[in-house]
Amino acid sequence: MVDEVTVPAKKVNAAILAGCLVAFLSFGFAATFGIFLSPMSEALGWGRETFSLSVAVQVLSWGIMQPIAGAVADRFGTARVLAFGAVCLGVGFALRGIVTDPTLFILTGILVGAGIGAGSFPIVIGALGKIVSEERRSFILGLGTAAASLGMFMAAPAATTMIGTIGWSSALIVIGASFALILPGLVFIARVATPSATGSSATDFGNALGMAFRDRSYLCLFFGFFVCGFHVAFIQTHLPAYVIDVGMAAWIGGWSLALIGLFNVAGSFLSGWSGQVYSKKWVLSGIYFARAVAITAFMLVPVTEFSILAFSAVMGLLWLSTVPLTMGLVAQTQGLKFLSTLAGLVFLSHQTGSFLGAWLGGRIYDLNQDYTPMWWTAVALGLLATLLHLPIRESPGPLALAEES
Repeated sequence: MVDEVTVPAKKVNAAILAGCLVAFLSFGFAATFGIFLSPMSEALGWGRETFSLSVAVQVLSWGIMQPIAGAVADRFGTARVLAFGAVCLGVGFALRGIVTDPTLFILTGILVGAGIGAGSFPIVIGALGKIVSEERRSFILGLGTAAASLGMFMAAPAATTMIGTIGWSSALIVIGASFALILPGLVFIARVATPSATGSSATDFGNALGMAFRDRSYLCLFFGFFVCGFHVAFIQTHLPAYVIDVGMAAWIGGWSLALIGLFNVAGSFLSGWSGQVYSKKWVLSGIYFARAVAITAFMLVPVTEFSILAFSAVMGLLWLSTVPLTMGLVAQTQGLKFLSTLAGLVFLSHQTGSFLGAWLGGRIYDLNQDYTPMWWTAVALGLLATLLHLPIRESPGPLALAEES
């Protein structure tokens, strides 16, 4: 781990900017892949479950890779992990533009998910969280998350435009090539994001995991983040198709995801700032409650262009605003030495929820031609997450105290 006080500010700031660029490039197209659901399913004659299952495999692969990538980053450095992720993302997206066999398409989710797990913003913000002081950490985590959200905002209309001009297949190949732009920025991250758990044995990692999972606060964060994943994956995968189902133009679906990304830039900044000023657990509970209210309102009002875009804007404010607060609480309660590993495990829970949100959305739609049960499930889970975060202790736990001693 690098002490911000002993490292020249120029190097730290360059690493922060590079990290934000990586988050911007790696997350946007991965988060807006749902735009391809309708054109690919229609062109290839697939039901929505095939596409949804590929996305579900992707998010589960992301979740499995996240703690592995975090542990490798803790022990060997972040830049190498991010480079591996960029390569996996590039190859995975390019293959999606080429393969036409449903089974092979589903399996591309493994490669893309591994790429996101190793090369996207969770690894980035884990690295950034270690190179800044406690006073700046929440804001910097919010900044990294905001950069990822800005990528989502830019990627959604870009993908929609490419599908309309060069077709979905060529668009996916172009997207795959774009991940090569990540590699140059890793030089700046490598200068400061040195390993924090160098010399730690498997026993050390095992003991750290045991202490964390015996801590009620960590468990609440672990299970609460499952709900975030369910919400995010269901909406980003199925909202564009839902828009078409209710008779709206395809561009509204693309812009609905773009608005989520745009408003989440503000939401992430506000979240990072609020984590420095207010109780993180209370802000998190408020975010999940607000999600439940927003989805309920969306279900009860007439579906119009305005209601869809307004819902997207509100959800954007609440979208990844959970990330800096959740990661901040992991650092605050569990310490920094194994932060990437423990944050990665929390993301595994998130991605398990994402798997269910993405896959069940397609499964339930194919069975009923209706997403309504999924929307109300999302409401119920939002209320559950509201309660789950209330018992969290916002002081160092046994693992963090052991690290300090």
